[in-house]
Amino acid sequence: MSGAPSSTGTLPASPLPVLLPFRLGERRRRFPPWRITLLHAVGIVGIGLVVAGGAHAQGAPGQLSAFGVIWKWFPLLMWGFGFNILISVLSMALGTVAGLGLGLAAISQSAPLRQTAWGATQFFRNAPWLVLLFFAMFMIPFQFTILGKTIPFPDWVKAVIGFALPVMANMAEIVRGAVKSLPSGQWEAAESLAFSRRQTLWMIILPQCVKRMLPPWMNLYTLVTMATVQASIVGVTEMLTLIAQVHAAEGGRPDLLAPLYGFAMLCFFVYCYPIERFTLYLERRFQLHQ
Repeated sequence: MSGAPSSTGTLPASPLPVLLPFRLGERRRRFPPWRITLLHAVGIVGIGLVVAGGAHAQGAPGQLSAFGVIWKWFPLLMWGFGFNILISVLSMALGTVAGLGLGLAAISQSAPLRQTAWGATQFFRNAPWLVLLFFAMFMIPFQFTILGKTIPFPDWVKAVIGFALPVMANMAEIVRGAVKSLPSGQWEAAESLAFSRRQTLWMIILPQCVKRMLPPWMNLYTLVTMATVQASIVGVTEMLTLIAQVHAAEGGRPDLLAPLYGFAMLCFFVYCYPIERFTLYLERRFQLHQ
């Protein structure tokens, strides 16, 4: 038979792959291979040295070591880190919805709408994030009165709005770029089939844009997550704010500064690095099918 193995042990080429024996090595990887480069190793070892070195540094007799202080305040610090994650998620959700509308306005057939969207995108995209955060903190009132009821507007909500502004601008550019990257023949083909512009956009163009927008969107999310520590400057109680309070509560010991802030770096690294790796994986996967 033509499909039988040869005497040399190699299998002949077959036009029917289902007839070939199953090989584990031929399975396609669903997740990126875990490779540690020199840069990654240096970063991990550096953070480890900062944390471990500080943990072994013993203060005065009767004082907790740095590791003991971190362990003592671990639930509080994790609560602060979770608040950073909450701010980043809400900022991304709000900025994504607003950026989608702004991006669609940027490709509108109406010239005034298109120019207005372009101006808003460029303004918020090129403004420093910290300035936008201060703008949101001091320009938005701390409470609203609706139908005689006073609704408080806490600082962390203002911080969410402040971070959502640059997310909106960058998301608008992501949407505009993804739509423009598709061949114009798809618009013409849809028009020849009597699709309206709105139907073409929502039923044909945008579904194809999702996989193109996903990698830069995830990259933007990691940037927002790391930027949430700026909220401590305007008084929002998040991880860095709590670290400063913990440091003050432990007497302001200088030997605690490196371990405490090293622990904060480690938390953000552990959270953001897998997202960054998954983003690279999506970029490679979608690039092969485009």
